[in-house]
Amino acid sequence: MKIDKKIIKELSDYLDEFNLTELEYTEKDTKIKVSKNNISINNQNIRSSKSNLVSDTNDKIEKIKSGIEITSPIIGTAYHAPEPGAKKFVEIGKKIKKGDTVMIVEAMKTMNHVPSTSDGIVKKVCVEDGQPVEFGQTIIILE
Repeated sequence: MKIDKKIIKELSDYLDEFNLTELEYTEKDTKIKVSKNNISINNQNIRSSKSNLVSDTNDKIEKIKSGIEITSPIIGTAYHAPEPGAKKFVEIGKKIKKGDTVMIVEAMKTMNHVPSTSDGIVKKVCVEDGQPVEFGQTIIILE
């Protein structure tokens, strides 16, 4: 079997372009899996600052995630407004009700409105406009 380096290069480029960590391609009897690991930490730094890193990270997560999380129901691209240049669905400090659209997630050329799962005030918008999102990824945090 001869390996087509052009396909591997193209798949590797897709990892960077779409900010993915793993990609799998199958055609007939050929299966190619490309993955990357974005974590690059020096082992000495881990030993010396492990306790500080863990406690700092846990504190930051608690501060950010102390609220009601609204998550993406699908994998796709998140948009803050119904069209470019239009008014955003939500902004920090805005009061929203359960069922209000908080964002659109586009998947396969279909625009999927993401409704709020509860009433609240927008504390944080966790994704940028046009950013890829994963299933279950927190997109908005409410107070």
